[in-house]
Amino acid sequence: MPIELTFLTHVSQADLVQLRSLVAATGFFNDEEVAIAYELAEESARRGEESGYFFLLAKTEGRLVGYTCYGPIPATLASYDLYWIVVNPQFQGRGIGKALLRESERMIAERGGRRVYIETSSRELYNPTRAFYLSAGYREEAVLKDFYRPGDSKVIFSRELSPTP
Repeated sequence: MPIELTFLTHVSQADLVQLRSLVAATGFFNDEEVAIAYELAEESARRGEESGYFFLLAKTEGRLVGYTCYGPIPATLASYDLYWIVVNPQFQGRGIGKALLRESERMIAERGGRRVYIETSSRELYNPTRAFYLSAGYREEAVLKDFYRPGDSKVIFSRELSPTP
């Protein structure tokens, strides 16, 4: 049965608590990374677009089930980073991640963005994540060996966006 999603672009104070729990529940992120995710969301809630961090929240029946965080890359003409894409483990495999990614890309293109970059870990835990990006049309651009720590390299993906009419 398909899930009916509502997309929101503003992070409310109530969303902050759900967001922290959501990031922690995935089992992918350590405490420091959970704190960073929360800090970016808090900054966006406080300063809005001025923060440079844009959020797309996916909710069903008022419950946060996933989100993305993205923003323009300073000193570039039209490049964006997708900093976070997170889906509640209970809802993974149901198209929410793909819907969030495509809607985020659409919103980036509306802002004049032409290329999206995504960074992730090379650890085995992230094999499904890397496969997801490849299946979504992203290309592996580079691997920075031992970037995060020995044995954990940074993998960089990119995708060119079509201009919006």
